[in-house]
Amino acid sequence: MHRTSTTSNWKKPTKNIAMPEFKAFELAIQYLREVLLWRLRNPDIPFKKAPGFDPNTLPQSYLKKLISILELQPEERLILFLTLAPHLAPALFQHCVNEMYPEGTELPEMGGVKGSNHRGILPTGETVLFLLAGNNVQQRLRNLSYLLPEAPLRSNKVIQLEKAAAHEPFLSGNLLLQEDYVQLLLTGSIPDPELSIEFPAQKLKTNLSWDDLVLNKQTLNEIKELEIWLNHHETLQKQHDRTGKFKPGYRALFYGPPGTGKTLTASLLGKYTGREVYRIDLSVVISKYIGETEKNLSKLFDKARYKNWVLFFDEADAIFGKRTQVRDAHDKYANQEVSYLLQRLEEHPGLVILASNFKSNIDAAFTRRFQAIVQFTSPDFDERLKLWELALPKGFRFAKDIDLKILAKTYDITGANINNVVHYSCLNALDLKTFEIDNQNLIKGLKREYQKEEKMF
Repeated sequence: MHRTSTTSNWKKPTKNIAMPEFKAFELAIQYLREVLLWRLRNPDIPFKKAPGFDPNTLPQSYLKKLISILELQPEERLILFLTLAPHLAPALFQHCVNEMYPEGTELPEMGGVKGSNHRGILPTGETVLFLLAGNNVQQRLRNLSYLLPEAPLRSNKVIQLEKAAAHEPFLSGNLLLQEDYVQLLLTGSIPDPELSIEFPAQKLKTNLSWDDLVLNKQTLNEIKELEIWLNHHETLQKQHDRTGKFKPGYRALFYGPPGTGKTLTASLLGKYTGREVYRIDLSVVISKYIGETEKNLSKLFDKARYKNWVLFFDEADAIFGKRTQVRDAHDKYANQEVSYLLQRLEEHPGLVILASNFKSNIDAAFTRRFQAIVQFTSPDFDERLKLWELALPKGFRFAKDIDLKILAKTYDITGANINNVVHYSCLNALDLKTFEIDNQNLIKGLKREYQKEEKMF
């Protein structure tokens, strides 16, 4: 049975951990201690005879909720508690071993390693098999399934089995609770990820509303379809699509000239559907070294997989562009990057938006798989007029001799250009100790925008 967890679906946590959380941790560590001592005394007895644990005895807490969402079995609950131990009871393993073997023992069958800074014993995959199967080889092989990539705790990115050192058994790798779940379970919140190689993206936020977005009617209708998907896809998937008939996730292409509202639209979709939007920094993602771009993207998609975020690839041509004919090794690996991206896009369960100035710049392999292709056109007269009307900040006013209709008719510019002109004019007005924008001030701002884009004024 496929079991998934989405941390973003949980209610907003409080800043302080309440007493039920402490009690839940206490019960979990107490149970882990009982099992560990039991196993040390009974290395050959099956796990089904180990001390039991009823998850219903846990008070309402993030720990109990995670166990419920993932429908964790007894073995899986023990593994989860095991990964919590270094954070909550760093001396637990050492104390249990000392209690059973006061004169000391290496006990290699229990696994575990010493960290660089952590002075206790850190669990490994071998620790899991020792607790679940003891010295029984047949049972160890059966319980191996709890540590494989498709196991619920690993496939949902709750735990991680680190790669072992060269020439050592893979189960000797550290068993870790993923950082997001460490933060969620121990502090009650998941901090926003910082821009880095590990997560090459930044959160998009906006104080604007849908009323501030000026687009033509067709584009607005297509954006509404994306909003509908964000609001209802989870209900369709969980309650009605039992057979998995519909592919996970949604892929959309926004294309059109710069400054026509692509980024603002992505931000508003997140704002009004309760999702965080992250703009991917392609300068961090793309690497000249073979294989590094795929690694960077893999980290990004893994981090975002169960967060319900909106991923926004601005200027996507840089990485989703057309594949070239293979003339050398560089072309070959560039095309492999596109193929890898295609695979990850199709597997990602959330909304991914690619933005480009031109639809034709995006590889056809991607465009065939988009559920929505939305064109953002340069604003017409009516749209430019509305943009001029919305652009002025509170407290400022246009001079009486300024006719916004003439401005909208005369100057064929985008919403971003209009905002730049008004921003420039407001600063100059403040420098002159006034809140009135006069015609001379506006013309200066307009000339600057035309010069930047090398247009005839």
